Amino acid sequence: MEKQIQNGDYILIIFDEPHRWLVQVRAGDAFHTNKGFIKFDDIIGKPYGVQIRGSKGHLFSIFTPTTADFLFKAVRQTQIIYPKDASFILITAAIGPGARVVEAGSGSGGLTSVLAFYVQPTGKVYGYEINEEFLKKARKNIARVGLESVVEFKNKDVLTGIEETNVDAVVLDLATPWEAVHLAYSALKNAGFFVSFSPTVVQVQKTIESLRSNRFGDIRTCELLLRPWQISRKRDEVIIRPQTQMIGHTGFLTFARKMSIESEEISQESEEISTESEEMGENPEEKEL
Repeated sequence: MEKQIQNGDYILIIFDEPHRWLVQVRAGDAFHTNKGFIKFDDIIGKPYGVQIRGSKGHLFSIFTPTTADFLFKAVRQTQIIYPKDASFILITAAIGPGARVVEAGSGSGGLTSVLAFYVQPTGKVYGYEINEEFLKKARKNIARVGLESVVEFKNKDVLTGIEETNVDAVVLDLATPWEAVHLAYSALKNAGFFVSFSPTVVQVQKTIESLRSNRFGDIRTCELLLRPWQISRKRDEVIIRPQTQMIGHTGFLTFARKMSIESEEISQESEEISTESEEMGENPEEKEL
């Protein structure tokens, strides 16, 4: 049986691309916009994916919200990590069901909720946040998506120490991530992932220097840019062009993996060597065939 809209559900109401609302269904109440209002009683019991006319005759679509919707619409006092960055962190650091992840600089809990959603039901996210006000918002946002059992928050400065050991990943959103590199090394299992989100390249440089000094390998940094495209029709003409606004620089992502203490000394020179084909993503061996 298809899932139906129930009282208390969080739903995504869409009029068009700029007009998207994440709201909670409340029986007897209504959601008001400048395009008209929708009575919740009119949609309770209807299937998700339904379209309904508001009080002014405009059509609205009702969907289940995604993790990205909760991320953008979260109650926050801090800058969020965008879905383009959050999703890349998940894939690159192999964060999935059952993973144990330490997150430092939880802020309002945006990235925390993404991590928790993907490590459930048997994984755990340990969120360190020094600011008590931010932590209150983070707890509220995690409760909003029903992931309290997957997250353990700590009102603590991560630079004073990470309590967990043998974790799969350590994700940092800090002003001075390089100061936590040695702590991340102690907390990670062998081959575990270090991830850092930094707005400036100076932070990246200091972090990479610290990673090289603390027995990390496979060190990589990237920046992700997201450009939406407009594909529409005006009379008999099809309009296809990039949108004038895009999500450009939000931050740099730095990834690394913990090397075993039994490894031979890592040569800094070998870390810096790369070929043109490697930089372009080509495989030299494939080119020779």
